Amino acid sequence: MAVIALKCPDVEVVVVDISAPRIDGWNSDSLPIYEPGLDDVVKQCRGRNLFFSTDVERHVAEAGIVFVSVNTPTKTRGLGAGKAADLTYWESAARMIADVSRSDKIVVEKSTVPVKTAEAIEKILTHNSKGIRYQILSNPEFLAEGTAVQDLFSPDRVLIGGRGTPPREDAQGRRISSVNAISALCEATGADVAEVANSIGKDSRIGPRFLAASVGFGGGGFQKDILNLVYICECYGLPEVATYWRQVIRINDYQKSRFVNRVVASMFNTVAGKKVAVLGFAFKKDTGDTRETPAIDVCKGLVGDKAVVSIYDPQVTEEQVQRDLAMNKFDWDHPRHLQPMSPSAAKHVAVSWDAYEAARGAHAVCILTEWDEFRRLDYQRMYDAMHKPAFLFDGRNVVDPDMLRRIGFVVYSIGKPLDRWLKDMPAVA
Repeated sequence: MAVIALKCPDVEVVVVDISAPRIDGWNSDSLPIYEPGLDDVVKQCRGRNLFFSTDVERHVAEAGIVFVSVNTPTKTRGLGAGKAADLTYWESAARMIADVSRSDKIVVEKSTVPVKTAEAIEKILTHNSKGIRYQILSNPEFLAEGTAVQDLFSPDRVLIGGRGTPPREDAQGRRISSVNAISALCEATGADVAEVANSIGKDSRIGPRFLAASVGFGGGGFQKDILNLVYICECYGLPEVATYWRQVIRINDYQKSRFVNRVVASMFNTVAGKKVAVLGFAFKKDTGDTRETPAIDVCKGLVGDKAVVSIYDPQVTEEQVQRDLAMNKFDWDHPRHLQPMSPSAAKHVAVSWDAYEAARGAHAVCILTEWDEFRRLDYQRMYDAMHKPAFLFDGRNVVDPDMLRRIGFVVYSIGKPLDRWLKDMPAVA
């Protein structure tokens, strides 16, 4: 919305939310999220033709176009629990639009929603129209956090439709899981996953995007959209197709478990009482978003083996880390809530103010987010402050493993040929 306000100075854009603290954050000098370039755009437009307000009904009633960007989480109970999208907020928004509207409107769904949601919203608006006409459009966001503003300035595609959302993130998640599955085979055979991915990506029919092996994918869209696709396939009597897409999530979970097992097995099959530095908690660089970040599962796995975990991320607060690690995680295979981290286990987690402090006195370092600053760290300084042997587990292939080995680290990089040390200690997920 801020970019629309910047590019269309004659259009008044009002962002509304019922949460006063959230709106206060957007009206403050310090924005509530970090996104490169966003601060400048907001401050250029705010108060001119960009406004943030809690007066939802008034601004919806006055608007000619309404973008609906409410949360559509995965259901945690009832029919479709663990897979289906929860459209409670979407339905509530549609009913509110119908209730307060006094003139014709274009309603644009920006939230990631299942196929035929537009039809459902259309029915709600039509049956409560009071003679008002609505046009329902789908304009799914292709938001890539960390490059969102630049992507909006130079989009590689613009999609506007009336009936459904393309399986964009489903395909991306499938590509990531595919290359992560290949990474396990590369480690077992001594191949380099980067070379394999490069060869595959040179095929013009495939392309190079989303072929980087890692500790796993995260973010607010990938897993949610894939699980919803699984649910839709099951509803339409397509169990084989549902199984295919479910396997994308299984491979992602396998990759995270495999990483934790590699850490534990490499360190003499125990991390009990050992300090492990975790560099990066956000699900990707250039964002503070921690939704479905692999770091949560990795940290819980290490703490479950009684490690002492020290976390550093340049954009994630200590409050956010502690909240994420204390949160229940939904088990979508067995619809029930898993137990959150116990208070005693939480004492094994600390948040540091920089990477060197996190690694001081550590037995191992795990890189879980591909922040650019991690490429520029003084790893000799870090090594000198660690217990020996010093381990470095690179879950994002950020650092040159040969350089680390010359310093003295025992190195594990996803999908890369294993150290002789690690070959003798196979890790099985």
